Amino acid sequence: MRLLIILQLLLFIITGISAQNTVGGLVYELKNDNREPIAGANVYWSGTTIGISTNEEGRFQLPWTGQNSKLVVSFVGFESDTIHITRPGLAYEINLSQDKLLNEVTIAARQPGAHISRLNPITTIEITGAELCKAACCSLAESFETNASVDVSYTDAATGAKQIQLLGLSGTYVQMLTENMHTSRGLSSVYGLDFVPGPWMESIQVSKGAASVTNGYESLTGQINVQYKKPATSEALFVNGFASSSGRWESNVNTGFNLGEKWRTAILAHSSADAVKNDHNNDGFLDEPVTRRNTFMSRWDFRPNSHLFTQFGVKVLQEDRTGGQKVFNRNADPFAQDAYGIIVDSKNLESFFKTGYTFENDEDKSVAIVTNFTRHEQESLYGRKYYDATQNYFMGNLILSSYISDAEKHKYTTGISYIYDDLAESLTGDVSNMSIPDGSRTEHIAGAYFQYTYTIPEKLTFLAGLRGDNHNLYGSFFTPRVHVRYNPDEHFVIRLSGGKGYRTPNALAENNPLLATSRSIIISDNITLEEGWNYGVNLTNYIHIGHREMTLNLEYYRTSFINQLIMDLDRDTREVYFYNLDGKSYSNVFQAEASMEIFRGMDMVAAWRINDVKVTTNESLQRKALQSKYKGMLNFSYATPLPRWQIDFTTQFNGPGRIPTTAGNPTVETRRPEHFSAYQIHNAQLTRYYRNWSFYAGVENIGNYTQNEPIIDAASPFGNNFDSSLIWGPLMGRKFYFGFRFSIDRG
Repeated sequence: MRLLIILQLLLFIITGISAQNTVGGLVYELKNDNREPIAGANVYWSGTTIGISTNEEGRFQLPWTGQNSKLVVSFVGFESDTIHITRPGLAYEINLSQDKLLNEVTIAARQPGAHISRLNPITTIEITGAELCKAACCSLAESFETNASVDVSYTDAATGAKQIQLLGLSGTYVQMLTENMHTSRGLSSVYGLDFVPGPWMESIQVSKGAASVTNGYESLTGQINVQYKKPATSEALFVNGFASSSGRWESNVNTGFNLGEKWRTAILAHSSADAVKNDHNNDGFLDEPVTRRNTFMSRWDFRPNSHLFTQFGVKVLQEDRTGGQKVFNRNADPFAQDAYGIIVDSKNLESFFKTGYTFENDEDKSVAIVTNFTRHEQESLYGRKYYDATQNYFMGNLILSSYISDAEKHKYTTGISYIYDDLAESLTGDVSNMSIPDGSRTEHIAGAYFQYTYTIPEKLTFLAGLRGDNHNLYGSFFTPRVHVRYNPDEHFVIRLSGGKGYRTPNALAENNPLLATSRSIIISDNITLEEGWNYGVNLTNYIHIGHREMTLNLEYYRTSFINQLIMDLDRDTREVYFYNLDGKSYSNVFQAEASMEIFRGMDMVAAWRINDVKVTTNESLQRKALQSKYKGMLNFSYATPLPRWQIDFTTQFNGPGRIPTTAGNPTVETRRPEHFSAYQIHNAQLTRYYRNWSFYAGVENIGNYTQNEPIIDAASPFGNNFDSSLIWGPLMGRKFYFGFRFSIDRG
């Protein structure tokens, strides 16, 4: 409490002595005498490249140089406006009117669906809604098919669980956020990528390297932040339907509307099912589990005036997942049938509350409180092993933002945070060959942080942050992070980053799909906090070729672990070990990417990534198993004028990799080679647009490539050699799909 009072007093003192060197305000549309914020409007000084887009609340802020007086505001479908600015420090309110000649406008170029933020000192890829519509984006797990930085793969061949990889490391080292609030943490991270419906997402931000200290200490390789549709920007009505040749169907509905001048709300609903038992390789096991999933979200926005806002909401999910052998009956006693079955029933509840205040006549100073709560329940069966777990997670964050002397040059963000994380686990059944200590634990983490930003407009941004946290199980530790963004000229950006990260490992909770094997699981009883450093450099060059611009991006990132939870599949063919790192573990990732509009309507993205990831397993430093040495991507997207038609084609190039040894298995049929070969995946989609409708059809994995015999000894799942963990390639072959979208914008 004393710290809170001191921080508040400091904020108010600085408020009285600070200068005003910016121009800010609100861009909105007047509908039925109500102000509707316009997110994404372009605001820039006439005759310059100095500009910004309005945020989700329609607000903007630009540096004042004293050299320009004409501020231009524009947005597609609205008449542009030019305002003469006489002095900084005032809050301008700009009302845009819809363009009456919109139907006669011809679009000469389109905005890239994914691009690197030009202003953020942290390397951040902005994935827009338009990019998400280039593929069958049914969930967050399927949102990165046209992205070269993020990989999504199966964790095993039986449960359908998926994992993200960023900078060569698994998704446990990526901080998953929903509107800058923690989500998919611990237990819920295993199947959580399927819990976020694709049509609900407004955009995704993927940041690489050490992240900001304001969001915690956990990020080691980066952050993935999902932005849902919001009460202020949601359609009046949106309906989506989807069906595929694999037997999958889904529907999504959302609506947003105003309740008077101060209240807004949005309601989102999702229902989906994988209803067909597919077994294309005839090994007796389902290629993907049969699932049923229902999700509902209600969110609210209260804005009594232009300086105060409050947002809150709740999301509930229930999923039933049934996998294993095709003849398994989930309604029968698993010990009374010979069939091997997998049942994973999940219930998830998420809620959040945000409130913030921006000081009058000075929008550079604000105070906010952000809280969120998640409860995840999982009841699961793997063969004849029962794994039940519950996790309750709460985080509160008090954030103060202001500046020192000059808002244009010296800004800071400071605050305090608290985390409560309670995990309860139960493992019963046929577990006689397991050596697993009870992973139940309760965490209390109190932290404080300070982040300073120094800016020379259009040239340099220096961001340095430090946070300290006290953990009831692991004591106190500090997290330093630094980011630098430098512009030698308007066409070239250099970014440097470095920082530390920590993570609480949850050996069984985050790896419980390993129970779908006959391997003995042996977990050390002294697992400690994971700790590592991340360093990176990013070079972005904007090259003008005629009237078009090509973006060339080169980057290198290194992650080096001081301590890491090691999952060792190399020590013994019939066992998997979890223990603290004893030796070296690091990841070196180099990526080159080029994107541009080749000709009118035709966008191209080409990328190549090299993964040099090594870890000490079985007392030997060796290449990380089940990971490709390189990854390439080539994407073409063509849209006719207006647009009416759009076609997207993506090729993914996956390099060879190492497979843990299976030499200890008794027969040739139960052994696998020690390396897998390179392979390619091709996807295509065709979309037809109408005024309120769009229809799309596509095919995934055109070449019908799948990993051969992904399950070892599938014919004897209760035997000693059954193993579904050695997965490096796709499990589903060629798949056709069809869908539609219907939307009515707010009138």
